[in-house]
Amino acid sequence: MDDDDGGIQEEPAPPPPPPPPPPLRRLLTATRSGGSRWVDGSEVGSSESAPWSLDGDRSLRLSVDSAASAGGASGGGGGGGPLSRASSGAFRRRFGKQPRRVDSLDVEAMSVRGAHGHSSKEISMLSTVAMAFQTLGVVYGDMGTSPLYVFSDVFSKVPIKSEVEILGALSLVMYTIALIPFAKYVFIVLKANDNGEGGTFALYSLICRYAKVSLLPNQQRVDEDISSFRLKLPTPELERALSVKESLEKNPVFKNILLFLVLMGTSMVIGDGILTPSMSVMSAVSGLQGRVPGFGTDAVVIVSILFLILLFSVQRFGTGKVGFMFAPILALWFINLGTIGIYNLAKYDISVVRAFNPVYIYLFFQTNGIKAWSALGGCVLCITGAEAMFADLGHFSVKSIQVAFTAVVFPCLLIAYMGQAAYLMKYPFAVERIFYDSVPEILFWPVFVIATLAAMIASQAMISATFSCIKQAMALGCFPRIKIIHTSKKVMGQIYIPVMNWFLMVMCIIIVATFRSTNDIANAYGIAEVGVMMVSTALVTLVMLLIWQTNLFLVMCFPVIFGSVEFVYLTAVLSKIQEGGWLPLAFSSLFLCIMYTWNYGSVLKYQSEMRGKISLDFILDLGSTLGTVRVPGIGLVYNELVQGIPSIFGHLLVTLPAMHSTIVFVCIKYVPVPYVPFEERFLFRRIGQKDYHMFRCVARYGYKDVRKEEHGFFEQLLVETLEKFLRKESQEMALEASAMAVERDDVSVVSDIPSSPVEAGDLHVPLLSDQRLGDGTQTFITEGNTPVLPTSSISEEDPSLEYELESLREAIASGFTYLLAHGDVRARKESFFTKKFIINYFYAFLRRNCRAGTATLKVPHSNIMRVGMTYMV
Repeated sequence: MDDDDGGIQEEPAPPPPPPPPPPLRRLLTATRSGGSRWVDGSEVGSSESAPWSLDGDRSLRLSVDSAASAGGASGGGGGGGPLSRASSGAFRRRFGKQPRRVDSLDVEAMSVRGAHGHSSKEISMLSTVAMAFQTLGVVYGDMGTSPLYVFSDVFSKVPIKSEVEILGALSLVMYTIALIPFAKYVFIVLKANDNGEGGTFALYSLICRYAKVSLLPNQQRVDEDISSFRLKLPTPELERALSVKESLEKNPVFKNILLFLVLMGTSMVIGDGILTPSMSVMSAVSGLQGRVPGFGTDAVVIVSILFLILLFSVQRFGTGKVGFMFAPILALWFINLGTIGIYNLAKYDISVVRAFNPVYIYLFFQTNGIKAWSALGGCVLCITGAEAMFADLGHFSVKSIQVAFTAVVFPCLLIAYMGQAAYLMKYPFAVERIFYDSVPEILFWPVFVIATLAAMIASQAMISATFSCIKQAMALGCFPRIKIIHTSKKVMGQIYIPVMNWFLMVMCIIIVATFRSTNDIANAYGIAEVGVMMVSTALVTLVMLLIWQTNLFLVMCFPVIFGSVEFVYLTAVLSKIQEGGWLPLAFSSLFLCIMYTWNYGSVLKYQSEMRGKISLDFILDLGSTLGTVRVPGIGLVYNELVQGIPSIFGHLLVTLPAMHSTIVFVCIKYVPVPYVPFEERFLFRRIGQKDYHMFRCVARYGYKDVRKEEHGFFEQLLVETLEKFLRKESQEMALEASAMAVERDDVSVVSDIPSSPVEAGDLHVPLLSDQRLGDGTQTFITEGNTPVLPTSSISEEDPSLEYELESLREAIASGFTYLLAHGDVRARKESFFTKKFIINYFYAFLRRNCRAGTATLKVPHSNIMRVGMTYMV
């Protein structure tokens, strides 16, 4: 039931089951006609064996909104009414299955085929190969273009004095690629996906499903019935996992640290998205220096800026239209890297294969000391884009990414770096333009064109990743609402965010015009990438402890090995802060402050709404007219509460001269899963008696779901779902009433439970088939999987249902009105100065400039009615 903060606590585990009973045909639980219900249908969990028990003392658990109101102002709500009447009536026999709690909102999800399982369909080898080919254009663009600038940056810190520097740097690059992208990401991190989705937010949502670590207390038990919410079964390591789970849930410090890590990782991805286009495009264009007479630094800057403007200008057409040639171009790029590398090895010095011996790494550090440590900041550039292997997982499969890296990317990159090292063995002073100088003269212009296209593709991948991170942060309540344009009708993940696009373009132009050199930009490059890697290491370690329940020794090996290596690289890149490394930290800090402030303010606002909930007793005392005039129409009251009546409704009753005949409290809620199946999206619940015509609708979305439906489509879908709910409710009540009539005539009552007539409004006895109540119980005849009931109970329409449906049709004909709160969030007077500054100024500024929620549905202004409110937090 509800806790004081509005969260949902776990139900106690049922007792161990006795010997299995005869099969259950159908189980329905009853409430009075005006209340809500929970239903454990035979089509859901029919394969589970659950205990049966005699429960005559405990009252039926009702998931009514009055229970939510009990945590509000009144402390009791309306939930006590039906329970007290039930206790004063006849004793009830509760001979039923102890079901797992299914929220009364859930109607459609119970009839979804396969709603509680995952498809085990295997992807064919041909499809995997085709998908692996596509990953070359999306996932590996950034890492694939790193040979353009890695050695030039490394040897700008360590001058070449002998072959030790060349072989040591090559060995460092080779083992860095083998350890981080290959060992860590390909074999471990990719497996920590959230139903096929990757990235820091995917890891966070995965952890949120197993432990209640979200700071927003809107979790519901019914969310676990979403098909993509599948939890892992217990293992022998369960005890340790439960202790980790308990520590995370009970300690708010751990929750805040976890959220901070996720937001920091996301902000660093955005910061990386600002530097990658600048670095990649400028590195490719700089190849013209020395080849074209008079093409100096100014020309490189101007041409790079023109390419950047072109790159960001075409983003509005979508990655589907812009990038349909990405995979072939990157495939050609990797082939060029491999063939040129083999050519250089054969022509110049094949003995560089000695770099496979890690002893040269030791000699490199022994010979160059502190300079070698500084050169690690250039070495880390060879793995920039490694996080994209995990972040872009949602577009592909784990196996396709593994195949592409193992069969194409990894060997081509190693051969490319070995070829450049072989060229340096003969021409050690060609480090500044090592990539283009090592290209055969006849292939320069084709390679230059392909390199420029590959650089733009690498930039495109990071821009798309930035858009995706912003959308996921918005969905999880960690970023202000901004305009998102969906550029593809077929691929839901292809989006375009105009504000971020032009912001990235302006920042990239400023960076290129200010730094004017790839080596200077490289000093700023890599800090964000290493930071994201360390965040992913920490989160995957937590996944190992909490979800995978891996052996403790193996769990500790993961952060010790990979975390220590990444920490060494982090110390090296942090040494370049004064040389430009401050830039990605500044961008990351800016977005971190925005995201954390928005989440902090949103949580405080939600808690304020929970405290201000209206008691259901107050609504019931007003009567079905709600103390005003009810006029035809449907009023959609938007709020963030999943339970209880929001305080905005009280303001509407006081402010408006009349109220709509049908009221629906709509809550748009994001759950910690990537996608919510369409059939499981809308949940309904009745509030009050039937003549009140008040309902609650919770529309659930995953953090990667697309909300682009027009308001007309949304309204039609909502009404159709509401009508389905009403018919389902009427059918269940007819079955219950018929079952009660048959049971009163045919079923013997246990001697120690007195029999008495059922009073109106009492809780009805659940319908149980083929079960015995004591020694004298007769069996209830069944046919197939459903009880045989009088024909009249099923065939005849309920008059109250027809009346309610007719009222609903009249309300639809009169139109929809969106009732919104135009809220102002202010800190309490007794709050600290820091909180006042954050809430009253920074958070208020973000709220004033963010996008209105109704803009997503494109609701006409004539259909919107706003009520001013002030939330004191």
